[in-house]
Amino acid sequence: MAKKNINEMSFLDHLEDLRWHLIRIVVAVVITATAAFFAKSFIFDFLIFGPAKSNFVTYKILCDLAQNFGMSDSFCFEELPFQIQSRTMAGQFSAHIWTAILAGFVIAFPYILYELWKFISPALHENERKHSRGFIIIASILFFIGVLFGYYIICPLSINFLGSYQVSSQVHNDFDLDSYIGLVRSSVLASGLVFELPILIYFLTKIGLVTPEFLRKYRKYALILVLVVSAIITPPDIASQIIVAIPILILYEVSIYISRIVIRNQRRNEKKHA
Repeated sequence: MAKKNINEMSFLDHLEDLRWHLIRIVVAVVITATAAFFAKSFIFDFLIFGPAKSNFVTYKILCDLAQNFGMSDSFCFEELPFQIQSRTMAGQFSAHIWTAILAGFVIAFPYILYELWKFISPALHENERKHSRGFIIIASILFFIGVLFGYYIICPLSINFLGSYQVSSQVHNDFDLDSYIGLVRSSVLASGLVFELPILIYFLTKIGLVTPEFLRKYRKYALILVLVVSAIITPPDIASQIIVAIPILILYEVSIYISRIVIRNQRRNEKKHA
């Protein structure tokens, strides 16, 4: 049966269409999560626990930089002073399941965007769809860059600081498995979603909620917000916050440029139809 034109679809028809898109998204995540479930050694030993090892690439780079510039050698160590433990019967199995689901979501992210785009795109004009064909590719690239940034920058900075922090030499750090994985998960996902800022600004500009003038006017407030976000998702030291704040500020400036392009194209189209 042929799919109805969007103008002929009722509210219930739209809900039914959305339901099938969501079902396909869930199926894609389940398939990729199943593959991740069976790749347990790679997911946990190499990826999840990678930032907890002294030979992690970020620590090596920061250690070399610190030695070359005569800075603190806090990133030069043989072993991080903490242990990871599971204190519940189903702790490790539960961590395995939820980590596989997270990995499935990350791997399937381009397809998730594709299904959401298929649901949204019929409501756009033909020229809007034409100018937005690279949406899935660009949004996916930004998301994966954010995920890598979270994994290679935020995770090791946080793990090194929090894992080495002590209020007293009498207190030894033994972290629960869920707590450790939760830090890795939040760092990776938060960074991936934050890097979608240019895409968000693009759509907010398209519907008239944001303008380049608005973004420039409130740039100083955005700077404060970025520093607050950096303080939340990183350890409470200035160097880590600056490292995280810099790419977010760059994304904000890119978003202003994108918003300006959208407004310029809208005005050009209005002149053509005037």
